[in-house]
Amino acid sequence: MSLRWRIMGSTVFVVVLTVLASVSVGYYATQSRLGVLVDRIGDDEAVQLARNLSREYTAAGGWETVDRVLSETGYIYDGVRERERHEESEGESSELFHRDPIRVVIVGSNGRVVRDNLSELLPGTAATGLGGHRETVFDLTTNQPVGHVYMDVNNEFLATESHGFLNTLLYITVIGGMLTVGVAILLAVWLSKRITAPVTALTEATQAIAQGGTTRLPITSSDELGKMSVSFNRMISTLETQRDLRKRLINDVSHELNTPLSVIQLEAKGLRDGLQTPESASDHIIQEVDRLRGLVTDLNSLAETDYGELRLTLEAGSICELLTTEVDRWQPQAQARQVALSLEVSTDLPDMDFDRMHLSQALGNVVSNAIHCTEAGGNIVLRAGLESGETVAISITDDGIGIHAADLPHVFDRFYRTDQSRSRGIGGTGLGLAITRAIVEVHGGTIAVASDGLGQGVTVTIRLPLNE
Repeated sequence: MSLRWRIMGSTVFVVVLTVLASVSVGYYATQSRLGVLVDRIGDDEAVQLARNLSREYTAAGGWETVDRVLSETGYIYDGVRERERHEESEGESSELFHRDPIRVVIVGSNGRVVRDNLSELLPGTAATGLGGHRETVFDLTTNQPVGHVYMDVNNEFLATESHGFLNTLLYITVIGGMLTVGVAILLAVWLSKRITAPVTALTEATQAIAQGGTTRLPITSSDELGKMSVSFNRMISTLETQRDLRKRLINDVSHELNTPLSVIQLEAKGLRDGLQTPESASDHIIQEVDRLRGLVTDLNSLAETDYGELRLTLEAGSICELLTTEVDRWQPQAQARQVALSLEVSTDLPDMDFDRMHLSQALGNVVSNAIHCTEAGGNIVLRAGLESGETVAISITDDGIGIHAADLPHVFDRFYRTDQSRSRGIGGTGLGLAITRAIVEVHGGTIAVASDGLGQGVTVTIRLPLNE
């Protein structure tokens, strides 16, 4: 069963169950309360009838005129009286209930029937097992009980009207419940379509991606489904960017591999043909092999960061000493490109724990980029100092070719190389800064790149937390 049908079925089931429960509870609760109301009215009627009988008994000195009281109160039923009562009930629209034939039995103090308005018991017979509302009749002169009146012996007081009212209530409630279920079905259809439409679109989009295509989801709302579409579209954009970067990687790696292999091949042929001295050929071959080894090292480092296998060996050391070593290591290359490489370090830098080999690799990637991107006569300055007493900030600033504002958000993307580095023939695969960021973040630090634009140089800032 599809998700849409499950949502519709669940919604309709809950609504139907709720409606049935509401109808049942409402019906039986109303029936119960109506029964209480009828009993209360019956009690009041019985009390009033007992008072009237008491006054009549006292006035007449006996039960001889009891029929007059029953006639006046409407408990004597004959053809004429029934017709008059029917006309009265039609004329009085404000009357909430009409009276059904109510059985009234008057019993004397001796337990014998005095009067049964429905003539089911003859006068003088023993009255046993009578139900209904029982009230005592008094002789008001002596204030002594002279008998009892049993009203609504057969429990028929307002029976027809009560049942009619309950049936009408049940009918109205069922109609309302059916309308509610109908609205619920329409709402379930709309809601299920609204929920499943983005899911269906997502399924189709993922199938398109699996077949090599790309697509975007329409964003029709700002709720969770809309956020899902936004996240999916963002993922597609990232995948497209990674695909472009992967194509660039293939081109770059092919170029990086082809160049040293071509040089090695030419040097070997020259050595074989006697066109190259062994010393010169071996120097060139060793240089190109080192270049290949550097490429392989970068790829291995990238694999370590991808799979979370980058492990640090932390040792206490001096950042000042590490930076001095890096400047000495890269000074020959800087001098070969006629670039001034200098160091400015605060004297109050404390020792801290860091992985010397990996942090040296990270700094080397940045310094190497700065040397290759700085023209002859340029300057590169390494600085280090404390920030807020909790962080060591290391910055590498050059006055080289700079970075375009559109490229700044992508400089840490793997395999990303700016157009300036390509056009100037600057080597590399675009892995250096990505690896550097991974190393810095494993140390618990951050790295940022800033540039005012093309020709304005670049500043790379690495911030590392001090030991707690």
